[in-house]
Amino acid sequence: MGMATRTPATVEEFLGYKQRFNNWGRWGDHDQFGTLNFITPEVRRGASALVREGRAISCANPIQTRAVQPAEHRNNNPADHQMRISATGSGDYIGLSFHGFVNTHIDALCHRFTEANGALYNGKSISLVTETGALSHSIDQWRDGVVTRGVLYDIPRMRGADYVSLDRPVEGWDLEDFARTHGIEPRAGDAVLIRSGDAPFWSANPDFVFTRPNDGLSTPGVAVSALEFLYEHDAAILAWDLQEAGNHGLPATVPLHEVTIPHMGMPMLDNANFERLAEACAETGRYEFLFTVAPLVVMGGTGSPVNPIAML
Repeated sequence: MGMATRTPATVEEFLGYKQRFNNWGRWGDHDQFGTLNFITPEVRRGASALVREGRAISCANPIQTRAVQPAEHRNNNPADHQMRISATGSGDYIGLSFHGFVNTHIDALCHRFTEANGALYNGKSISLVTETGALSHSIDQWRDGVVTRGVLYDIPRMRGADYVSLDRPVEGWDLEDFARTHGIEPRAGDAVLIRSGDAPFWSANPDFVFTRPNDGLSTPGVAVSALEFLYEHDAAILAWDLQEAGNHGLPATVPLHEVTIPHMGMPMLDNANFERLAEACAETGRYEFLFTVAPLVVMGGTGSPVNPIAML
């Protein structure tokens, strides 16, 4: 099953991924970087050589200060943005809860546990996550940022569609097919950017009811077989616009998160916007570029809002 036979992963295979793709101890007992260890100085130098036009493209959505319907599921706590204007200038205050399905953010390795009351990545105790901040695996560990080769896997464009459908999510073999079709060799340290077509999906379905039942999200997106591709090619980080595909029949709401963060030690960059980047890549015929992510230095934080930049 899975990528080898191009069939969706079974429940048993998904549960087996947690051991099959486990990276605990791979970079030492006190590792704070997980798969970001694949981004070596050589990888960064190679990525910088991909800048040919000097064209920079943001892959972020605007911070949402209003509820996005249905608010109770997608962003039930909109950002609080207050302007403060005086006679001599202006300033503002921003209060933000960024985890969820709207704001562009990166998840730190303390964000997800292996199971209820389980463990952090590398087997560390969840007691290290306290009400005043995480004492391990927090976002401030990545203050030097993520700088590597990014590859955009534009699956809707490959399929001749605006966005992927619920009954045909992005599978691991779709990523292989895209790479082969576009002459891309997946490399260790890559940022794997998966476009499912978030913006056109919501534009075409304004009344769609977004829900989070225990057996998966109601939206289209990425299937768990993509984990096989990520692990096999030593990817450093997964970035995507739509997240896990719904209707997967697995005992998990966000199954990729449940494997990547606590077992693989892989950062997740959620709710990206790849529409402008997809157009630029199609225009130039190039789907690889320098990709940078600079998290805020939030001491003990579980993640950070980010503005990822692709530079062609």
